[in-house]
Amino acid sequence: MKASPSVRKKITRVFFHVDLDAFFASVEQHDNPDYRGKPVIVGGIKGDRRSVVSTASYEARKYGVHSAMPLFKAIELCPNGIFIRGRHERYEEVSSKIMNIFSNYSPEVIQMSIDEAFLDMTGSESLFGKPHEAAVKLKKEVYEKTGLTVSVGISSSMYVAKIASGLKKPDGLTEVPDGKEEEFMLSLPLEKLWGAGEKTAERLRKTGLTTIKAIHSKSKELLISIFGQSQGTFLYNAVRGNKEMEFGKESKTHSISAERTFPYDLTDRYSIESALMETAHHVLYRMHAEKVRSCTIALKIRYGDFTTVRIQETYSSPVTNAHDFFEKCRLLLSKKLDASKGVRLLGVAFENVEKKSTPVQQELFDFGEKKRAKLEEAIYNLEDKNPAIKITKARLLK
Repeated sequence: MKASPSVRKKITRVFFHVDLDAFFASVEQHDNPDYRGKPVIVGGIKGDRRSVVSTASYEARKYGVHSAMPLFKAIELCPNGIFIRGRHERYEEVSSKIMNIFSNYSPEVIQMSIDEAFLDMTGSESLFGKPHEAAVKLKKEVYEKTGLTVSVGISSSMYVAKIASGLKKPDGLTEVPDGKEEEFMLSLPLEKLWGAGEKTAERLRKTGLTTIKAIHSKSKELLISIFGQSQGTFLYNAVRGNKEMEFGKESKTHSISAERTFPYDLTDRYSIESALMETAHHVLYRMHAEKVRSCTIALKIRYGDFTTVRIQETYSSPVTNAHDFFEKCRLLLSKKLDASKGVRLLGVAFENVEKKSTPVQQELFDFGEKKRAKLEEAIYNLEDKNPAIKITKARLLK
């Protein structure tokens, strides 16, 4: 006899959010034992003009160094730091290895960027035990196979899991029991409200909303009247740990994408384009690894006031190489960027991807794109076979 819907047991969703701790810097410290325990700053070397910090090790963060900071400022704060230009192929290689480990724990891994992912662990207790036990196993496996640590947040809400993963870094593990999401959010200081940038925090303080509890006490209608529809709705849902706030699921089967949220709003064009280049590189590498292609590029920009804009364009032939891809991304950025606002998040995607084996009409003229594509393909294949070989594309930004 089947149970009626009214008595059928409700399935509790379980999400892991996994952060790769200070990822680029941690890879450098792992590969170079002399760097361990020292402040490592990835993004450029002393003398590089206009470079920005990609990642700072936890030792460097003690000096106030953070990602998206101009390199000259990082040098002022931490003059004795170890400054390194990024090795993105190496980071992609390690990230791919860790994401493959994640896929052994969940059939639904939602990779948000090179160094973070959500895992839908719903219904996996019979395989891995209770969520906390499964997270311990996952962390142990990542460390044993890569020498790196990850921090895990566990919750029935993706948004709460995201925040929880950052509370005890590095090598952290925080679980928020089902039904305790709202209580958890109310226990946090305002600066832990993920997704609210500097300008939002400033507006909150000016309106007297200096704590999460204060925001929670206001009606949705009032928040919308102060902050606008998008930002007001976000604040109302966020402080309640809303389980309906999900990420990265709407297009995961038909696109390859990555997005990056910055700890501080990016305001100058060079920093924005540097971040765009890193994100684009990551997406192109994944497209190569999955042996797919696409004619459609999409760009997502979220500003400090939480306004989000999107633009996409479909071309007559597939994107074949990094130079072509980045130039197209820059063009989309130029069309959509509001230079008067700070950028809080950048996202890049290939939409409507297809297998490389699918027949496609050839271009009548070739302006060197095929040659670039073949060269990059050869480099990728060489690195796949021998990870010790590392060839890095020179940066073309001026």
